[in-house]
Amino acid sequence: MVTDITLLGATGYTGGLTADYLGATLPSDATWTIAGRSRGKLEAVADRIEASGGARPEIVEADVTDDASLAAVAEGTRVLVTTVGPYLKHGEPAVKAAAEAGIAYLDLTGEPQFVDDMWLKHHATASESGARLVHAAGFDSIPYDLGVLYTVQQLPDDVPITVNAYLRAGISPSGGTFHSAIGQFSSFRESAKLAKKRRSAEQRPADRKVRGAGSIGRAPHDTGWAVPLPTIDPQIVLRSARALPAYGPEFTYGHFAHVRTTRMLAAGAVGVGALAVTSQIPPLRKLLLSRMDPGDGPDAEKREKAWFKLDILADAGDDTLHTRVTGKDPGYGGTAKYLGEAAKSLAFDDLPQVSGQTTTAVAMGQALIDRLNPDAMKFQTCEEHHGDPH
Repeated sequence: MVTDITLLGATGYTGGLTADYLGATLPSDATWTIAGRSRGKLEAVADRIEASGGARPEIVEADVTDDASLAAVAEGTRVLVTTVGPYLKHGEPAVKAAAEAGIAYLDLTGEPQFVDDMWLKHHATASESGARLVHAAGFDSIPYDLGVLYTVQQLPDDVPITVNAYLRAGISPSGGTFHSAIGQFSSFRESAKLAKKRRSAEQRPADRKVRGAGSIGRAPHDTGWAVPLPTIDPQIVLRSARALPAYGPEFTYGHFAHVRTTRMLAAGAVGVGALAVTSQIPPLRKLLLSRMDPGDGPDAEKREKAWFKLDILADAGDDTLHTRVTGKDPGYGGTAKYLGEAAKSLAFDDLPQVSGQTTTAVAMGQALIDRLNPDAMKFQTCEEHHGDPH
């Protein structure tokens, strides 16, 4: 039997939260599976879900080091979701299996190097098979990707559009996120090589201009500092902009952290710089990684206090628009909802017929906004001004 959704990694921290969410919210006629190496651990997850009143999943044993087992998983489902990271280390076999099977694929990666590598290796196969490979379907990068889509859909599409997004958040990192971040810091050179190789091979729109921009400066209304965020999120937004005409003939995007005080700005710069340097030195990198296990994460009390607010300011000719995306527990409980709703959207919604490596805005767009808003994250228009057409 081919199931609607299969979750790989349900025994991990974020994977377990995602399994709980799917079990509690899937339609009564949906079928789903959890997959992993340990049947005993998977049975414990299934028992927990069933005991809480959720839909008990089927169980399949699979190992990311065994291509044949992942191929069997991919051939037995319509949507393959994986939370097994760091993705640079563990992620490719699931992408390969999904691309070859022609199914939908979702992950939570925030690792640009991994995404570029998967495009170079598996985008062509997925395009031919009809597979949809959607990376960064968690806090990286759904709020930004869908937040900008929500914004530009309210603007004219025949004039240049400039969008700047400003993020404030309170989040405690999990072990998996920490290990992924250290992996990215330690592989800057390889990441740059892959990004360059992708740019030279990837077809860009000939009749539209899409670019990223932004430098450190004052935040809107002089409320602190705007610091460019070197995350995967602006890359995802720009890929959506290249694919969708709604972003206008010229689209410019800036992606910033909104830092309230100069002291916070200085402390953040020192911390990131120290982490970047330390991660280049193998013994120190090993010490850093030993501080948190990939399966660790904040407890329920800390998650309850977590939050984010993304303010998006757009200019399109004479029109200006201020939108906002907000949510609670974005890193983990929220991410479980984002990923779970994305999986259900791919499984059950009437969606555009796209294939290859794509984004949440392109593959799901308004359907996913509707699923998320307002319970998982809230999309709202704060202020708009339309110029006199005469």
